[in-house]
Amino acid sequence: MSSLLGPAEIRGLAAELDVRPTKKLGQNFVHDPNTVRRIVDLSGVGPDDHVLEVGPGLGSLTLGLLGSGARVTAVEIDPVLARHLPITVGERAPETAPRFTVRTQDALKLRADDLPHPPTHLVANLPYNVAVPVVLHLLAELPSLAHGLVMVQTEVADRMAAGPGSRIYGVPSVKLAWYGPARKVAPVPRAVFWPVPNVDSALVAFERSAEPASDVDRDEVFAVVDAAFAQRRKTLRAALSSWAGSADKAEAILRAAGIDPRTRGEQLGVRDYAKIVESRALPPFV
Repeated sequence: MSSLLGPAEIRGLAAELDVRPTKKLGQNFVHDPNTVRRIVDLSGVGPDDHVLEVGPGLGSLTLGLLGSGARVTAVEIDPVLARHLPITVGERAPETAPRFTVRTQDALKLRADDLPHPPTHLVANLPYNVAVPVVLHLLAELPSLAHGLVMVQTEVADRMAAGPGSRIYGVPSVKLAWYGPARKVAPVPRAVFWPVPNVDSALVAFERSAEPASDVDRDEVFAVVDAAFAQRRKTLRAALSSWAGSADKAEAILRAAGIDPRTRGEQLGVRDYAKIVESRALPPFV
């Protein structure tokens, strides 16, 4: 990884391309090679893997991932950055160029057919404002995606990895748990970014479970989750009344699922939410 980008190279590239980082696109570029090496090491990617990188920016993490021997497909929404990425790779790591592909696209609109190979890993520095929607969209759209290591705002990382009963446990926690376990791996200091962000960052790792959380429809489970957390102070009997048709029906469905109607949404795990959907599909509720 001797060709990684440092602070001078990042600023030089930005000046050359007349790139002015914008908050709208969440552009904070990693300029510390040691941080890049650490991310690549923690991701565990190697020659047998196909990595999907979202928001590669100027290519600092891209070069590190290619240095692992993995195939990398980068998805970049900024056309100026996307056009220059192959040039950066060609100049700094030409031997890796055959393993690199870039798409100019919004990751939230990415489809499996858009990619040259099914990806095995997601490794990315994700824009703070779309981090959770991007991860959930990609897990739903790309069944081959078995592992992930993403850098997000610390507050978002805590929510993604939180468990039932936690004050910060919420919709992102439950929906990510549908696919498998997530854990906060390590903090990332602000000083490794340019420009320096106003928030702290952290790495979150997740894995897709071999078996789904339930055989019931994912969208139905997510609808219950959304309803349960729409007003956190409410009991599930009240929170699910619109979803079930009435508070009395919600109570009956909850009791059929073995859940106390006085329970609040933050006390349930993803399998509990699946049981609620399963119970609704049984007589006398169907």
